[in-house]
Amino acid sequence: MSLDSDNPQPLPNLLAAQSVFVLSQPSLSKLHSDALKEFKELVTADEMGPYYALVQSSFTAPNPALGVLSKSEVDSIEKANKEELDKVDERIKEAQETEGESELSDALRTKAFYYTKIGAKSEATAALKEALEKTPGGGGRIDVVLTLVRLGLFFGDNKMEEEWLAKAEELIEEGGDWDRRNRLKVYQGIHYLTIRQFSKASELLLAALPTFTATELLSFNDFVTLTVISSALVLSRVDVKKKIISSPEILSVIPDVPIIGDLVNTLYESRYADFFHALATLSQSHLQTSRLMSPHATYYVREMRIRAYTQILESYRSLTMSSLAQAFGVTEEFLDNELSKLISQNRLHAAIDSVNGVVETTRPTPKARRDAQYETLIKRGDVLLGEIGRLGRVLH
Repeated sequence: MSLDSDNPQPLPNLLAAQSVFVLSQPSLSKLHSDALKEFKELVTADEMGPYYALVQSSFTAPNPALGVLSKSEVDSIEKANKEELDKVDERIKEAQETEGESELSDALRTKAFYYTKIGAKSEATAALKEALEKTPGGGGRIDVVLTLVRLGLFFGDNKMEEEWLAKAEELIEEGGDWDRRNRLKVYQGIHYLTIRQFSKASELLLAALPTFTATELLSFNDFVTLTVISSALVLSRVDVKKKIISSPEILSVIPDVPIIGDLVNTLYESRYADFFHALATLSQSHLQTSRLMSPHATYYVREMRIRAYTQILESYRSLTMSSLAQAFGVTEEFLDNELSKLISQNRLHAAIDSVNGVVETTRPTPKARRDAQYETLIKRGDVLLGEIGRLGRVLH
Protein backbone atom coordinates (compact mmCIF):
# COMPACT_ATOMS: atom_id res chain seq x y z
CA MET A 1 0.00 0.00 0.00
CA SER A 2 1.36 3.41 -1.02
CA LEU A 3 2.59 5.72 1.71
CA ASP A 4 2.95 8.67 -0.70
CA SER A 5 2.26 11.70 1.48
CA ASP A 6 1.81 13.92 -1.60
CA ASN A 7 -1.11 11.82 -2.83
CA PRO A 8 -3.25 10.67 0.13
CA GLN A 9 -5.57 7.78 -0.66
CA PRO A 10 -9.32 7.68 0.17
CA LEU A 11 -8.92 5.43 3.18
CA PRO A 12 -11.51 4.56 4.22
CA ASN A 13 -13.51 5.38 1.11
CA LEU A 14 -16.39 7.60 2.24
CA LEU A 15 -18.38 6.61 -0.83
CA ALA A 16 -18.93 3.21 0.80
CA ALA A 17 -20.49 4.84 3.85
CA GLN A 18 -22.64 7.02 1.56
CA SER A 19 -23.92 3.99 -0.36
CA VAL A 20 -24.79 2.25 2.92
CA PHE A 21 -26.67 5.36 4.05
CA VAL A 22 -28.76 5.35 0.87
CA LEU A 23 -29.50 1.65 1.29
CA SER A 24 -30.62 2.27 4.88
CA GLN A 25 -33.29 4.78 3.79
CA PRO A 26 -36.56 3.26 2.48
CA SER A 27 -37.51 6.72 1.17
CA LEU A 28 -34.54 6.56 -1.23
CA SER A 29 -35.60 3.26 -2.80
CA LYS A 30 -35.22 4.69 -6.31
CA LEU A 31 -31.48 5.04 -5.61
CA HIS A 32 -31.02 1.59 -4.09
CA SER A 33 -30.00 -0.17 -7.29
CA ASP A 34 -27.07 2.17 -8.01
CA ALA A 35 -26.09 2.32 -4.34
CA LEU A 36 -26.06 -1.47 -4.09
CA LYS A 37 -23.84 -1.75 -7.15
CA GLU A 38 -21.43 0.85 -5.79
CA PHE A 39 -21.37 -0.76 -2.34
CA LYS A 40 -20.53 -4.16 -3.78
CA GLU A 41 -17.81 -2.74 -6.04
CA LEU A 42 -16.16 -0.73 -3.23
CA VAL A 43 -16.26 -3.59 -0.72
CA THR A 44 -14.69 -5.92 -3.26
CA ALA A 45 -12.08 -3.46 -4.54
CA ASP A 46 -10.93 -2.40 -1.06
CA GLU A 47 -11.34 -5.85 0.50
CA MET A 48 -13.63 -4.38 3.16
CA GLY A 49 -14.34 -7.61 4.99
CA PRO A 50 -14.83 -6.13 8.49
CA TYR A 51 -17.02 -3.29 7.19
CA TYR A 52 -19.14 -5.68 5.14
CA ALA A 53 -19.67 -7.85 8.23
CA LEU A 54 -20.67 -4.77 10.24
CA VAL A 55 -23.19 -3.71 7.61
CA GLN A 56 -24.66 -7.21 7.41
CA SER A 57 -25.17 -7.26 11.18
CA SER A 58 -26.74 -3.80 11.16
CA PHE A 59 -29.39 -4.33 8.49
CA THR A 60 -32.54 -6.41 8.73
CA ALA A 61 -34.65 -7.97 5.98
CA PRO A 62 -35.73 -6.94 3.43
CA ASN A 63 -32.78 -4.52 3.03
CA PRO A 64 -31.20 -5.03 -0.42
CA ALA A 65 -27.65 -4.97 1.02
CA LEU A 66 -28.23 -8.22 2.89
CA GLY A 67 -26.36 -11.07 1.22
CA VAL A 68 -25.22 -8.95 -1.72
CA LEU A 69 -21.94 -10.92 -1.70
CA SER A 70 -21.95 -14.68 -2.03
CA LYS A 71 -20.28 -16.85 0.59
CA SER A 72 -17.39 -17.54 -1.77
CA GLU A 73 -16.90 -13.81 -2.34
CA VAL A 74 -16.91 -13.15 1.40
CA ASP A 75 -14.48 -16.00 1.99
CA SER A 76 -12.18 -14.62 -0.70
CA ILE A 77 -12.15 -11.15 0.89
CA GLU A 78 -11.54 -12.55 4.38
CA LYS A 79 -8.68 -14.66 3.02
CA ALA A 80 -7.15 -11.58 1.38
CA ASN A 81 -7.47 -9.67 4.67
CA LYS A 82 -5.66 -12.40 6.60
CA GLU A 83 -2.90 -12.78 4.03
CA GLU A 84 -2.21 -9.05 3.86
CA LEU A 85 -2.19 -8.64 7.64
CA ASP A 86 0.07 -11.69 8.09
CA LYS A 87 2.44 -10.24 5.51
CA VAL A 88 2.58 -6.81 7.14
CA ASP A 89 3.02 -8.35 10.62
CA GLU A 90 6.01 -10.24 9.24
CA ARG A 91 7.34 -7.00 7.79
CA ILE A 92 6.95 -5.27 11.18
CA LYS A 93 8.80 -8.12 12.90
CA GLU A 94 11.62 -7.92 10.37
CA ALA A 95 11.91 -4.15 10.81
CA GLN A 96 12.01 -4.50 14.59
CA GLU A 97 14.75 -7.13 14.47
CA THR A 98 17.07 -6.03 11.67
CA GLU A 99 16.19 -2.54 10.46
CA GLY A 100 15.85 1.03 11.71
CA GLU A 101 13.13 3.28 13.03
CA SER A 102 12.23 4.60 9.57
CA GLU A 103 11.50 1.12 8.21
CA LEU A 104 9.50 0.23 11.32
CA SER A 105 7.48 3.42 11.00
CA ASP A 106 6.66 2.61 7.36
CA ALA A 107 5.57 -0.91 8.28
CA LEU A 108 3.35 0.27 11.13
CA ARG A 109 1.69 2.85 8.91
CA THR A 110 1.14 0.23 6.21
CA LYS A 111 -0.71 -1.94 8.72
CA ALA A 112 -2.70 0.99 10.08
CA PHE A 113 -3.71 2.19 6.65
CA TYR A 114 -4.78 -1.31 5.63
CA TYR A 115 -7.01 -1.66 8.68
CA THR A 116 -8.44 1.75 7.78
CA LYS A 117 -9.00 0.75 4.17
CA ILE A 118 -11.01 -2.36 5.09
CA GLY A 119 -13.17 -0.51 7.60
CA ALA A 120 -12.03 -2.16 10.82
CA LYS A 121 -12.60 0.83 13.10
CA SER A 122 -11.21 -0.33 16.47
CA GLU A 123 -8.19 -2.09 14.95
CA ALA A 124 -7.49 0.86 12.66
CA THR A 125 -7.72 3.36 15.52
CA ALA A 126 -5.28 1.39 17.68
CA ALA A 127 -2.87 0.82 14.78
CA LEU A 128 -2.95 4.47 13.72
CA LYS A 129 -2.21 5.61 17.27
CA GLU A 130 0.76 3.24 17.43
CA ALA A 131 1.98 4.42 14.04
CA LEU A 132 1.65 8.04 15.16
CA GLU A 133 4.01 7.39 18.08
CA LYS A 134 6.63 5.90 15.78
CA THR A 135 6.31 8.29 12.84
CA PRO A 136 9.10 10.87 12.60
CA GLY A 137 8.59 14.30 11.06
CA GLY A 138 5.61 16.59 11.14
CA GLY A 139 4.25 15.77 7.68
CA GLY A 140 3.92 12.04 8.24
CA ARG A 141 2.35 12.56 11.65
CA ILE A 142 -0.20 14.98 10.23
CA ASP A 143 -1.13 12.43 7.55
CA VAL A 144 -1.76 9.77 10.21
CA VAL A 145 -3.90 12.17 12.24
CA LEU A 146 -5.95 13.21 9.20
CA THR A 147 -6.54 9.52 8.52
CA LEU A 148 -8.00 9.26 12.03
CA VAL A 149 -10.27 12.18 11.21
CA ARG A 150 -11.41 10.42 8.02
CA LEU A 151 -12.10 7.30 10.05
CA GLY A 152 -14.30 9.36 12.37
CA LEU A 153 -16.13 10.91 9.40
CA PHE A 154 -16.62 7.47 7.84
CA PHE A 155 -18.29 6.10 10.96
CA GLY A 156 -20.08 9.34 11.89
CA ASP A 157 -18.12 9.65 15.15
CA ASN A 158 -18.20 13.39 15.91
CA LYS A 159 -16.22 13.03 19.13
CA MET A 160 -13.43 11.23 17.30
CA GLU A 161 -13.44 13.89 14.58
CA GLU A 162 -13.12 16.70 17.14
CA GLU A 163 -10.31 14.99 19.04
CA TRP A 164 -8.12 14.40 16.01
CA LEU A 165 -8.93 17.66 14.26
CA ALA A 166 -7.60 19.43 17.35
CA LYS A 167 -4.45 17.29 17.17
CA ALA A 168 -4.03 18.00 13.47
CA GLU A 169 -4.35 21.74 14.06
CA GLU A 170 -1.75 21.52 16.82
CA LEU A 171 0.73 19.66 14.58
CA ILE A 172 0.16 22.02 11.65
CA GLU A 173 0.78 25.04 13.87
CA GLU A 174 4.08 23.43 14.84
CA GLY A 175 5.16 23.24 11.22
CA GLY A 176 2.68 21.98 8.66
CA ASP A 177 3.23 22.76 4.99
CA TRP A 178 0.85 24.74 2.78
CA ASP A 179 -0.88 21.70 1.29
CA ARG A 180 -1.67 20.11 4.64
CA ARG A 181 -2.89 23.42 6.06
CA ASN A 182 -5.23 23.75 3.12
CA ARG A 183 -6.50 20.17 3.41
CA LEU A 184 -7.12 20.65 7.13
CA LYS A 185 -9.50 23.52 6.33
CA VAL A 186 -11.57 21.13 4.20
CA TYR A 187 -11.64 18.49 6.95
CA GLN A 188 -12.67 21.11 9.51
CA GLY A 189 -15.31 22.56 7.20
CA ILE A 190 -16.89 19.16 6.56
CA HIS A 191 -16.87 18.42 10.29
CA TYR A 192 -18.63 21.71 11.05
CA LEU A 193 -21.27 20.85 8.46
CA THR A 194 -21.99 17.58 10.25
CA ILE A 195 -22.64 19.42 13.52
CA ARG A 196 -24.72 22.19 11.91
CA GLN A 197 -22.26 25.03 12.32
CA PHE A 198 -22.75 26.45 8.85
CA SER A 199 -20.98 29.79 9.40
CA LYS A 200 -17.72 28.13 10.41
CA ALA A 201 -18.10 25.57 7.64
CA SER A 202 -18.64 28.26 5.02
CA GLU A 203 -15.63 30.30 6.15
CA LEU A 204 -13.29 27.31 6.01
CA LEU A 205 -14.60 25.83 2.77
CA LEU A 206 -14.47 29.17 0.98
CA ALA A 207 -10.87 29.67 2.18
CA ALA A 208 -9.91 26.29 0.69
CA LEU A 209 -11.84 26.77 -2.56
CA PRO A 210 -9.11 28.25 -4.81
CA THR A 211 -6.55 25.60 -3.84
CA PHE A 212 -8.64 22.50 -3.09
CA THR A 213 -6.58 19.29 -2.96
CA ALA A 214 -8.43 17.06 -0.47
CA THR A 215 -9.66 14.57 -3.08
CA GLU A 216 -9.10 11.75 -0.59
CA LEU A 217 -12.11 13.13 1.27
CA LEU A 218 -14.51 14.10 -1.53
CA SER A 219 -14.57 15.12 -5.18
CA PHE A 220 -14.16 18.74 -6.24
CA ASN A 221 -17.77 18.89 -7.47
CA ASP A 222 -19.06 17.60 -4.12
CA PHE A 223 -16.79 20.03 -2.30
CA VAL A 224 -18.10 22.99 -4.30
CA THR A 225 -21.70 21.83 -3.79
CA LEU A 226 -21.27 21.74 -0.01
CA THR A 227 -19.49 25.10 -0.09
CA VAL A 228 -22.42 26.72 -1.91
CA ILE A 229 -25.02 25.03 0.32
CA SER A 230 -23.39 26.27 3.52
CA SER A 231 -22.52 29.72 2.19
CA ALA A 232 -25.96 30.42 0.71
CA LEU A 233 -27.39 30.22 4.21
CA VAL A 234 -24.95 32.46 6.07
CA LEU A 235 -23.36 35.00 3.71
CA SER A 236 -24.72 38.50 3.23
CA ARG A 237 -26.31 39.26 -0.12
CA VAL A 238 -23.24 41.25 -1.16
CA ASP A 239 -20.91 38.38 -0.26
CA VAL A 240 -23.10 35.82 -2.03
CA LYS A 241 -22.57 37.82 -5.22
CA LYS A 242 -18.85 38.28 -4.63
CA LYS A 243 -17.85 34.89 -3.22
CA ILE A 244 -20.38 32.53 -4.78
CA ILE A 245 -22.07 33.86 -7.90
CA SER A 246 -18.91 35.44 -9.29
CA SER A 247 -16.48 32.71 -8.19
CA PRO A 248 -14.60 31.14 -11.14
CA GLU A 249 -14.24 27.85 -9.25
CA ILE A 250 -17.96 27.64 -8.53
CA LEU A 251 -18.90 28.74 -12.04
CA SER A 252 -16.79 25.89 -13.42
CA VAL A 253 -18.88 23.33 -11.52
CA ILE A 254 -22.38 24.75 -12.16
CA PRO A 255 -22.72 23.04 -15.58
CA ASP A 256 -22.33 19.71 -13.75
CA VAL A 257 -24.45 20.69 -10.73
CA PRO A 258 -26.85 23.35 -12.04
CA ILE A 259 -29.09 23.29 -8.98
CA ILE A 260 -26.51 25.15 -6.86
CA GLY A 261 -26.51 27.97 -9.40
CA ASP A 262 -30.31 28.03 -9.43
CA LEU A 263 -30.39 28.23 -5.64
CA VAL A 264 -28.18 31.29 -5.23
CA ASN A 265 -29.16 33.12 -8.42
CA THR A 266 -32.91 32.95 -7.89
CA LEU A 267 -32.62 34.26 -4.35
CA TYR A 268 -30.14 36.98 -5.30
CA GLU A 269 -32.38 38.10 -8.18
CA SER A 270 -35.50 37.99 -5.95
CA ARG A 271 -37.22 35.36 -8.10
CA TYR A 272 -38.87 33.85 -5.08
CA ALA A 273 -41.16 31.29 -6.73
CA ASP A 274 -38.19 29.93 -8.69
CA PHE A 275 -36.14 29.99 -5.49
CA PHE A 276 -38.72 27.87 -3.63
CA HIS A 277 -38.66 25.39 -6.50
CA ALA A 278 -34.83 25.29 -6.51
CA LEU A 279 -34.77 24.83 -2.73
CA ALA A 280 -37.21 21.90 -2.91
CA THR A 281 -35.18 20.31 -5.71
CA LEU A 282 -31.94 20.77 -3.77
CA SER A 283 -33.49 19.15 -0.71
CA GLN A 284 -34.59 16.11 -2.67
CA SER A 285 -31.40 15.71 -4.70
CA HIS A 286 -28.58 16.83 -2.39
CA LEU A 287 -29.80 17.11 1.21
CA GLN A 288 -32.08 14.16 1.89
CA THR A 289 -29.82 11.86 -0.15
CA SER A 290 -26.61 12.90 1.63
CA ARG A 291 -25.26 11.06 4.66
CA LEU A 292 -23.70 14.33 5.87
CA MET A 293 -26.60 16.69 5.15
CA SER A 294 -29.69 14.54 5.66
CA PRO A 295 -29.93 15.21 9.43
CA HIS A 296 -30.02 18.94 8.66
CA ALA A 297 -32.32 18.94 5.62
CA THR A 298 -35.47 20.16 7.39
CA TYR A 299 -33.54 22.80 9.33
CA TYR A 300 -31.76 24.03 6.21
CA VAL A 301 -34.93 24.35 4.13
CA ARG A 302 -36.69 26.25 6.93
CA GLU A 303 -33.78 28.64 7.45
CA MET A 304 -33.44 29.35 3.73
CA ARG A 305 -37.16 30.10 3.50
CA ILE A 306 -36.80 32.49 6.43
CA ARG A 307 -33.95 34.14 4.57
CA ALA A 308 -36.17 34.66 1.53
CA TYR A 309 -39.08 36.00 3.61
CA THR A 310 -36.74 38.38 5.41
CA GLN A 311 -35.26 39.63 2.15
CA ILE A 312 -38.61 40.56 0.62
CA LEU A 313 -40.06 42.01 3.83
CA GLU A 314 -37.02 44.26 4.34
CA SER A 315 -37.79 45.88 0.99
CA TYR A 316 -41.34 47.00 1.89
CA ARG A 317 -43.26 48.47 4.82
CA SER A 318 -46.24 46.28 3.98
CA LEU A 319 -47.38 43.73 1.43
CA THR A 320 -50.70 42.10 0.75
CA MET A 321 -50.88 38.43 1.54
CA SER A 322 -52.05 37.75 -2.01
CA SER A 323 -49.02 39.48 -3.58
CA LEU A 324 -46.65 37.62 -1.25
CA ALA A 325 -48.26 34.30 -2.06
CA GLN A 326 -48.01 35.05 -5.76
CA ALA A 327 -44.34 36.04 -5.40
CA PHE A 328 -43.50 32.73 -3.73
CA GLY A 329 -45.78 30.59 -5.85
CA VAL A 330 -47.72 29.22 -2.87
CA THR A 331 -51.26 29.52 -1.55
CA GLU A 332 -52.28 32.28 0.84
CA GLU A 333 -53.30 29.66 3.38
CA PHE A 334 -49.84 28.07 3.36
CA LEU A 335 -48.14 31.44 3.62
CA ASP A 336 -50.43 32.62 6.43
CA ASN A 337 -49.70 29.48 8.46
CA GLU A 338 -45.97 29.61 7.92
CA LEU A 339 -45.55 33.34 8.55
CA SER A 340 -47.71 33.14 11.68
CA LYS A 341 -45.47 30.44 13.14
CA LEU A 342 -42.27 32.29 12.29
CA ILE A 343 -43.54 35.58 13.67
CA SER A 344 -44.65 33.94 16.93
CA GLN A 345 -41.14 32.43 17.22
CA ASN A 346 -39.58 35.89 16.69
CA ARG A 347 -37.91 34.68 13.50
CA LEU A 348 -39.50 37.42 11.38
CA HIS A 349 -40.00 41.10 12.22
CA ALA A 350 -43.52 41.38 10.88
CA ALA A 351 -47.19 41.34 11.85
CA ILE A 352 -50.18 39.97 9.98
CA ASP A 353 -53.31 42.09 9.63
CA SER A 354 -55.77 39.29 8.95
CA VAL A 355 -58.72 41.65 8.51
CA ASN A 356 -57.13 43.52 5.61
CA GLY A 357 -54.97 40.63 4.37
CA VAL A 358 -51.72 42.56 4.82
CA VAL A 359 -48.29 41.68 6.20
CA GLU A 360 -46.61 44.68 7.84
CA THR A 361 -42.95 44.84 8.69
CA THR A 362 -42.05 45.70 12.27
CA ARG A 363 -38.35 46.38 12.02
CA PRO A 364 -36.83 47.37 15.38
CA THR A 365 -36.10 51.08 15.77
CA PRO A 366 -32.50 52.17 16.45
CA LYS A 367 -33.44 52.76 20.11
CA ALA A 368 -34.98 49.27 20.41
CA ARG A 369 -31.86 47.75 18.91
CA ARG A 370 -29.65 49.67 21.34
CA ASP A 371 -31.82 48.58 24.27
CA ALA A 372 -31.58 44.94 23.16
CA GLN A 373 -27.81 45.21 22.80
CA TYR A 374 -27.54 46.83 26.22
CA GLU A 375 -29.64 44.07 27.79
CA THR A 376 -27.45 41.40 26.15
CA LEU A 377 -24.31 43.16 27.39
CA ILE A 378 -25.64 43.29 30.96
CA LYS A 379 -26.51 39.57 30.88
CA ARG A 380 -23.05 38.66 29.60
CA GLY A 381 -21.48 40.89 32.25
CA ASP A 382 -23.44 39.12 34.98
CA VAL A 383 -22.27 35.74 33.67
CA LEU A 384 -18.66 36.94 33.57
CA LEU A 385 -18.83 38.32 37.10
CA GLY A 386 -20.26 35.03 38.31
CA GLU A 387 -17.42 33.10 36.69
CA ILE A 388 -14.83 35.45 38.22
CA GLY A 389 -16.45 34.98 41.64
CA ARG A 390 -16.32 31.21 41.34
CA LEU A 391 -12.69 31.36 40.21
CA GLY A 392 -11.85 33.56 43.17
CA ARG A 393 -13.34 31.08 45.61
CA VAL A 394 -11.34 28.26 44.03
CA LEU A 395 -8.06 30.20 44.23
CA HIS A 396 -8.60 31.33 47.84
